Amino acid sequence: MIELPVVKAEPKIKKPDWLRVKLPTGKEYAHVRSLVDGHKLHTICESGNCPNMGECWGAGTATFMILGNICTRSCSFCSVATGRPLAVDLEEPERVASSVALMQVKHCVITSVDRDDLKDGGSTIWAETIRAIREKSPQTSMETLLPDFKGQWDNLERVLAEKPEVVSHNIETIRRLTKEIRIQAKYDRSLECLKRINQAGLRTKSGIMLGFGETEDEVFEAMDDLLEAGVHILTVGQYLQPTKNHHAIIEFIHPDQFARYKEVGLAKGFRYVESGPLVRSSYHAEKHLFPL
Repeated sequence: MIELPVVKAEPKIKKPDWLRVKLPTGKEYAHVRSLVDGHKLHTICESGNCPNMGECWGAGTATFMILGNICTRSCSFCSVATGRPLAVDLEEPERVASSVALMQVKHCVITSVDRDDLKDGGSTIWAETIRAIREKSPQTSMETLLPDFKGQWDNLERVLAEKPEVVSHNIETIRRLTKEIRIQAKYDRSLECLKRINQAGLRTKSGIMLGFGETEDEVFEAMDDLLEAGVHILTVGQYLQPTKNHHAIIEFIHPDQFARYKEVGLAKGFRYVESGPLVRSSYHAEKHLFPL
């Protein structure tokens, strides 16, 4: 296993009241919960302890992670295990599609670990998963949260050819902090990835986390970079440290500042902006299906 980089510890700051999460409730949530438990289905909503799980499940949205649960990268913000992944499961596309059908998901978000160990970056499994879901659940819309495929754009094109309704790739942070937060990623490579998604005529989405020590001007600069790349949808949320071995939280951003980022983002030209302390990449994903 690859060890996470040692991050200099910062004085621990108390979590503010606005980050408290209500327990999930509701008839639709209970229905999905019973299906997940009864059939041992896997969603990143649950394994990632997402604070919005109840709201999303209640709206008929769920997020699935494919290509295993071991990532070849070691980003300092992410709780997914890092190391040598297991062999690709060729039956995974059918299994995920069956889960989507069983859960009667209206809008499905698919994400994956980075598979830099594979020549195709996992893009074949990506494409097969989209096709399998479409076959079993033709009424289900899809968002794909893609890796950058190390800039091997033929692999990206393999997924884009399936034309998922929304295609997302997160830059995660501002330019200055990318090397520190996303160790093996490149800011400009992510922008190129988003540009290619937009050029394919698809709804293009990206997200950033706040609380790493970025300035307001740096966030505005990132917004401008994303708009230039053709991004339609932006998500902005608060970084929460998964363990003491991950990057420290430098600052908790007040909800009023998140509201300002939403206002500025819309004024700059994004079609849709989700901005708030508990916003995650797939938050309100079902609302991002506006006409292009």
